[in-house]
Order: sequence, then structure tokens, then C-alpha cells
Amino acid sequence: MGKLVHGIHMDEEQKYVLDKLIDKIKIYDPQLIIIAGDIYDRSIPPVSSVELLNEFLNTVVLKMKKKIIMISGNHDSSNRLSFGNKLLEDQGLYIVGEIDKDIKKIVLEDEYGKLNIYPIPYMDVSMGRFIYEDDEIKTHDDLLKKITDNIKSNMNKDERNIVIYHGFVINLNKKEDVEISDSERPLSIGGSDYIDVNYFTDFDYSALGHLHKPQKVLNENIRYSGSLMKYSFSEHNQRKAITLVDLKAKGDLSYELLDLVSRRDLRVIKGNLNDLIDEKIYKNTNVDDYIMAILTDEGEIYDAPSKLKAVYPNLLKIELKRNISDKKIDIDNEDFEKKDILELFKDFYEENTNIEFDENKKNILRDFAKEIKLWGEK
Repeated sequence: MGKLVHGIHMDEEQKYVLDKLIDKIKIYDPQLIIIAGDIYDRSIPPVSSVELLNEFLNTVVLKMKKKIIMISGNHDSSNRLSFGNKLLEDQGLYIVGEIDKDIKKIVLEDEYGKLNIYPIPYMDVSMGRFIYEDDEIKTHDDLLKKITDNIKSNMNKDERNIVIYHGFVINLNKKEDVEISDSERPLSIGGSDYIDVNYFTDFDYSALGHLHKPQKVLNENIRYSGSLMKYSFSEHNQRKAITLVDLKAKGDLSYELLDLVSRRDLRVIKGNLNDLIDEKIYKNTNVDDYIMAILTDEGEIYDAPSKLKAVYPNLLKIELKRNISDKKIDIDNEDFEKKDILELFKDFYEENTNIEFDENKKNILRDFAKEIKLWGEK
């Protein structure tokens, strides 16, 4: 909550998505909702974002009588988020912003028996080193190993056990298995963010927060829920969803992704300027979406922002992308000094654009060269 996308407040878009989420809660009637952080985009969120979250929590917890467990992420202020959390637990809202040396499990119960839930909010490595009085904790991986080892030492593996965690969990053997985006803030500077997924394999389900795409890590029961909305154009192809988990008896788990569609999508359009503003191109699209336009025009482009905004009022970004080659002219070539200006320019143009310097372009260059008297009638 409180996220700015290219300077645009997302309050209205977030309210729309949260209302859709409430609709899905009414339809699927879950017994527990897990929010694995980040709750806010910054440690001191705008008042409008606090009010919007408060409205959502009041509706789900007080009116719909649903239980919610939410933990802080690396964007959040853990102590601010934790304020009043003991008072709220009686209402079914568990907010875990700060952790002690021993993770306090939350125990729920249904027709299949006890469900032990271990919430692990984001913790800075230096804070973890202080809490555990262990100078050997130097990375997020060291810290998570310490925390999960402590949990497992007292965990009843015959019962169902869930862990909630906010961090960068990956399969260290296949780092490319997870997809990241530009809007995910790094967890550390000068050190590794990565946490070994194998710390989570003893849990019946692991609900992860941090990465914005809904995805598994190693196994289907270790999952990122992803963000409710697209928050950068690097996410424009990502599917946004919530993860509906059905955990019955121990070992009996299934899940499905329930799509969340925003009022305005974050889209990337690409092509020549005149094509992008042609009604035949845009007439079947939502022109009110948030747009990044990648222009591929070969020549000069005049007044692109105003022309695009006339069609796409929520244009946020323009990029120019031409077919540029990484080739270099070989100035040591023995024929270099024998070539005239036209031939040299042709080589330069084709080697830098991968586009043919055709006869029409040659004529334009000839006319210009004559005008500035670069060469005579040649």
C-alpha cells in the first residue's frame, strides 16, 4: 500500500483490487487469509494507504469474521506495524512485525486437527545477530537457518505445520527458476540476499512474500503469492493472482491460482509512432491502461508525448528503440581510404542500424551534400 508507479498514486487502483479480493473471499470462504508482506511500500506510509488497509481489514475481520495473519516485509516498519497487535488477536487479526528469539507459533484447529503456523517477518541481519547473540550470522541465509533450526527442534512433524516468511528464497542450484522484477527492493547491500529453499521442505506449506510474481520455489507447496497488482513495467507480462490453498489431512494439499484483474493494466506497446496512434491498432484495447510506449521509428520523431497522450491519457514512459548493431567499422581496412564519403556513410549506417542504405537514402544524402557543398557534382 502507498506504492507510487512513475509518480502516480495507486490508491484508487488498489481499492479496486481489494474489493475484488473481498468478492473472492465471499465466494471461496477461506478459513484463513495470509499476507506475507510487504504491507506498505515504505516505513511511514501515506494516511490514505493506512485508511484503505484499515477499511479492508475491518471488512474481512470484523464483518466477515475471517482470520488474517500478516507479517512485515523489508519495506515495512516492523514496530509501527506491530502496534496494538495483542489487542487485535482476539478479533482474529494476527499482525507479526517483530520477532523474539523463539518464534511464537499460532495454533488453529479444524476438523483435521491442529494447524501450527510459524510467522517469520523480515528481519535485518544485524538485528538477527543481536537477538541470537551469534556473530556467525552474516547473511540472510545464516539467519534463516538459525530460525528454522530452532523451529524444527520443537516442531511436531506429525501435525500440520505452515511457515510464513518474507525474503528471497531460491533453489541455489537453479537461481533462474524464480522471476524477479524492478520494483522489488534489495534486501541487503554488498551481501547475498539468497536463502536456501531447503530450509522449508519440512513444512507442509510455505507462504512466501517478497517476489512479485506468483510462483513456486522447488516444490509446489513452497510458493510466492506475488503482489496484488503490477508495480513496474518489468511485471507487464506477469499474471497477478491470489493462491487458494486447500490443506486437509497431513499430506493432502492442493492449490489453485485465482486471477486478480486490475481496473487499469500496466501495458507495454511497441511500434512506429503513427501505428500506435492509429485507431485500427488501439480500438480493441483499453486506452486508459498505464502505458509504456517503445518507439521504433527510424527517423526523427516529433512531439511523441502529446500525440501518444491524446490516445493513451495514462502514458507513463516512452523509450526509443532502434535496431542498433554492435558492429564497428574497421578503420584499418585497406580499402577504407579508397572509399568516397557516400560509401563510407553507407558502411557506417548499415553497420550501426542493420538497415539497408537504399537508393532513396543515397539520393537524400547526395542532395544534402550538394547543398552544403561537401562535394561538387559527384
